[in-house]
Amino acid sequence: MAQDTEQQYSNGVLPVDDEGFVIDTENCEERETAYRERGTYRPITVVGNPVLHKECKDVTEFDDDLAKLIDDMFASQRGASGVGVAANQVGVDLKVFVYDCMDDEGVRHVGVVCNPVLRELPADRRRLDDSGEGCLSVPTAYADLARPDYAEVTGQDEKGNPIKVRGSGYFARCLQHETDHLYGYLYIDRLSKRERKDALRQMAEGTPRYPVVAND
Repeated sequence: MAQDTEQQYSNGVLPVDDEGFVIDTENCEERETAYRERGTYRPITVVGNPVLHKECKDVTEFDDDLAKLIDDMFASQRGASGVGVAANQVGVDLKVFVYDCMDDEGVRHVGVVCNPVLRELPADRRRLDDSGEGCLSVPTAYADLARPDYAEVTGQDEKGNPIKVRGSGYFARCLQHETDHLYGYLYIDRLSKRERKDALRQMAEGTPRYPVVAND
């Protein structure tokens, strides 16, 4: 456990629990507000934009530019009423995502993960949850998609420190969804051809409720 929790939070570094996982459930409102108020909304890129369909570059510089990007991502996430945003969803080719997501118990999680790697779960821990899923980059479309109801992600925080994040239920879905983005996968890529076609039809027939980047 970090000795100076308040200082850690103010520096964008989260304390960890006894198993080494970040404690991302404390001071959520204050932390999210601080990021968001420093940031500027960036329009959301949508399916078809090349940046969404390739693996992003690793974050190697944990500098002011990265801090500004993270602030903007939190502002964009709130502006689009999302629970998670990956950097390529705001047009930036870097492996970083932010989240502000409730789990199935109604507990709020707020954090940042750079260079995420999803842990492969053993078979006895893979319980699938076949729930509805949507994406800011596929606006107005939703589909049921089976994903494990528990997830662990390793990576780095915004300062470059190694971190581990875990979640269950809806938050587990969020961690998997955002990590997928950074490796060039949208949730619709995991659907059947028929279901993917239906999701794209929903998108074509709908009107995004937030500013997006139109594809040429």
